[in-house]
Amino acid sequence: MKLNKLLILLLFLVALQGHKAIAQSINPDAKAAALARKVMDSMGGEQNWNNTRFLAWTFNNQYQIWDKHQNKFRWERDSLVSIIDTQTKAGKVYVAGQEMPESEEKQKLLERTYALWINNAYWLVMPFKLQDPGVQLKYAGEGETLANEKADILGMSFESVGLTPQNKYKLWVAKDTGLITQWAFYRNSTDAEPTFTRRWSDYKTYGNIKLASDRSNPLSDFKLTDLAAPANVPDKVFNSPNPVSKASIK
Repeated sequence: MKLNKLLILLLFLVALQGHKAIAQSINPDAKAAALARKVMDSMGGEQNWNNTRFLAWTFNNQYQIWDKHQNKFRWERDSLVSIIDTQTKAGKVYVAGQEMPESEEKQKLLERTYALWINNAYWLVMPFKLQDPGVQLKYAGEGETLANEKADILGMSFESVGLTPQNKYKLWVAKDTGLITQWAFYRNSTDAEPTFTRRWSDYKTYGNIKLASDRSNPLSDFKLTDLAAPANVPDKVFNSPNPVSKASIK
């Protein structure tokens, strides 16, 4: 009798574990989390991302260099140069090589630089940010990209993080490579239609990670240029009052 009871208990536990495994396999959150890890691995892995210190790129005629480890962000457009600490938002602003004195205008430019750092960096490194605190992912099923490529779709929203937590995104993850190949941006989480849908393509390896430069769609061509993940950037670059040579940051 005791043996039969023990056998029944073992069978019950095995069945319970089986139900848990099935539930996890179809749980949208669990599948989304697995896809996020797959994207990170496909981009070069978490360790390589964490070890990458410097990133440089041009976004919409704005050139920037980011020191991830020292929390420095240098932004320039034409003769305007702004350099901030991304934690304190303190920094310096230069116009035509001349430092701007303390003023309300300077403070507004520093605040603007902080907002540009968040926005412009997201256009470059969003795939590495899927597992950040406050990011909420949902598996939204399978679909096709603008290029008629099959993909898994992730829904991404935010919980009280960033400057625009009301935004949401849809991300298309290629089934073969595990790379994000398309994204759609919704200005408000309640919007039924996206503000835009664009490619996320033309991947290349920079340092030890992958970055994609193409954000075009059938309505307009748009690319990030001057991408680099150099091993070193001289200190003088983050102190230069004048625009730097992009060719020297490689």
